[in-house]
Amino acid sequence: MTIQQSAQPDILNANCPSRTVLRHITDRWTPMIVTVLTPRRQVRFKELRERVQGISPKVLTETLRSMERDGLVTRVVTASVPPRVDYELTDLGMSITRPIAALRRWAEGHVTEIEEHRQAYDNALH
Repeated sequence: MTIQQSAQPDILNANCPSRTVLRHITDRWTPMIVTVLTPRRQVRFKELRERVQGISPKVLTETLRSMERDGLVTRVVTASVPPRVDYELTDLGMSITRPIAALRRWAEGHVTEIEEHRQAYDNALH
């Protein structure tokens, strides 16, 4: 189903494409990549890989391709040896920086509380 076939986007509707949009912007790596790119500057692939700790080059490439396909980033290749590849948020990508920043602040601000709840839950199971 496309948006044109539906009266209104509805994230709760299993056939609504807004679900894939939400899945892409809240996957494991996209919020971190957006955070690195947020100052609205071009960032090299190597710098992204260094700043987003724990991501493999393969997964970074796949995530960036998905973000490019969705119109969130642009990929700029500069002819050199080796070729220089930079990424930058598009206007659409910039529009999700505030929601992602809010989620980041919430996660960082509540991590201790969440860890305490996890520990209490795990202790209750044993």
